[in-house]
Amino acid sequence: MNAVARSARYAVIGNPVAHSKSPQIHARFAAQTGQGLTYERLLAPLDGFAATVREFIRQGARGANVTVPFKLEAHAMADRLSERARAAGAVNTLKFEADGILGDNTDGVGMVTDIVRNAGFAMAGKRILLLGAGGAARGVLLPILSENPLEVVIANRTQAKALELVQRFDAHRGTFCGALRASEFSNLQGNFDIVINATSASLAAEVPPVPPAVLGPHALAYDMMYAGQPTVFMRFAAGHGAAVRDGLGMLVEQAAESFYIWRGVRPETAQIYAELRQLA
Repeated sequence: MNAVARSARYAVIGNPVAHSKSPQIHARFAAQTGQGLTYERLLAPLDGFAATVREFIRQGARGANVTVPFKLEAHAMADRLSERARAAGAVNTLKFEADGILGDNTDGVGMVTDIVRNAGFAMAGKRILLLGAGGAARGVLLPILSENPLEVVIANRTQAKALELVQRFDAHRGTFCGALRASEFSNLQGNFDIVINATSASLAAEVPPVPPAVLGPHALAYDMMYAGQPTVFMRFAAGHGAAVRDGLGMLVEQAAESFYIWRGVRPETAQIYAELRQLA
């Protein structure tokens, strides 16, 4: 292995960042694939993200993951953006290249991979309900549309914000032929095959105020948050007969996509997910 490969440096940049599982995940990816790299945590001052990135590049770094609260700043800092990063308006993966910084967003593809491949719930031809219209929802919407569902409904406390997201993504729909519409939580009608919680309600131990009837027969309720115990949203959904899954698989799969962007090698994720689940 040459010196460049041995010295390849990566990091997750955030504030706070001490809780991040990314170093553990990427260390396992590197060992599994035989890639020589180091991966660390970088705490950036709230007013010093760009300076932190530039110093990391000066030290010879090859890339970085970006977590809260810097995903919008990473988007602004990138010299080039992937289509999914442009659509999301946020960046969680930076690749440092000779001709500038590439910005990408792997959150959505990570979630879709976890739902479709790991959980075994197809999105094609299905009715999907996305709860919330903030940054988390925006980050996953294009990969959801790429699965060609029958319908995607974005529900929010206020319909106006959900409608803004519908209008933003109308130009990114590509070959998606289903309906894309907005709703308030209280106005939801019918039931859905997959219900995704992209709100921050689980952090406050709350459930978005949606009627239980949105959970169709054999539905999957997916919470983008994760914890050692099922979230309140997951308990609510399970109590009404839905299968449930949290965002730990999304965390692992988005990391695998970042690793592929940086190294050109796609790691296997099942064992690492299982290890993290045991530790959660």
